[in-house]
Amino acid sequence: MSQAAGKEAAADAAPRDRVLLVTGMSGAGHSTALKALEDLGYEAVDNLPLSLLPNLVNRGPGSHPPLAIGIDIRTRDFGIARFLAALDPLAGTSAVDLRVVFLDCEDELLRRRYTETRRRHPLAGDRPVSDGIRLERERVSPLRERADLVIDTSALTVADLKRLLEGHFALDAAPGVNVFVTSFSYRNGLPRDADLVFDVRFFDNPYYDPVLRPLTGLDPAVGARIAADPACTPFLDSLAALLLPLLPRYHREGKSYLTIAIGCTGGQHRSVYIAERLAAWLRQQGQNVQVGHRDLAAAQRSAAAVVAASGGLKELT
Repeated sequence: MSQAAGKEAAADAAPRDRVLLVTGMSGAGHSTALKALEDLGYEAVDNLPLSLLPNLVNRGPGSHPPLAIGIDIRTRDFGIARFLAALDPLAGTSAVDLRVVFLDCEDELLRRRYTETRRRHPLAGDRPVSDGIRLERERVSPLRERADLVIDTSALTVADLKRLLEGHFALDAAPGVNVFVTSFSYRNGLPRDADLVFDVRFFDNPYYDPVLRPLTGLDPAVGARIAADPACTPFLDSLAALLLPLLPRYHREGKSYLTIAIGCTGGQHRSVYIAERLAAWLRQQGQNVQVGHRDLAAAQRSAAAVVAASGGLKELT
């Protein structure tokens, strides 16, 4: 091997400094994201002037702590053209693993957040908040297209945002794809962060059994009812056959976090049971898996109200 080739191989093998640039729409969770990344072990820097960005990212030889840098329209000397022009040379540096995270949110929710906190939008001036939001979205749209990861925070809790960031950017993550399996109710819409969505509304619905109605897919009686459906085992087998070759391919393409959403009508029985079964199977395959049930608590309250209005479970049975 030539000396030049040896140096190139050594450079490729050297650990790269991890740098996250956190940007997006004002009010979409910028500060929350930086705090979450700081909790994960990143050094967080907010509102860094663009002129200082190259010096902070290119920290010279040696290993350096991971960085999370917040840059948006509030940043001094910020401009989309300047920001994009600065990204390419930084992203092309072999010593730096640079990713751009864009936080987005529905305009109406952004307007409501500004109104409730009585904050002025940076671009609104004396005009309504909605005008500032519209102008900002026009300006940052090229940056959204350039982002490595876009997170829509419209329907996310703080815990959801932290989970997503940890799944994508945890410093101690095991090799492979981190998988999050969640159940949900179609009544409340699709999970915005879902990569794969599966509809299980074709299964026999335990909701129509008065005894099972107040229970959930976590209860053995409900699980036995769904498992007895002739379609259950073939569906799970087909789902396993689909996912088994996909996961290593996602990993080879550099995807670190995958959200699989299982939906039914109420998000209480069928989707919960199937999500738990899927998560258990994924763990058996050696996958790092988390499971959640987005609408379960609300569904339980609704079922309890139905039972109470009907005179109680005892009377129903």
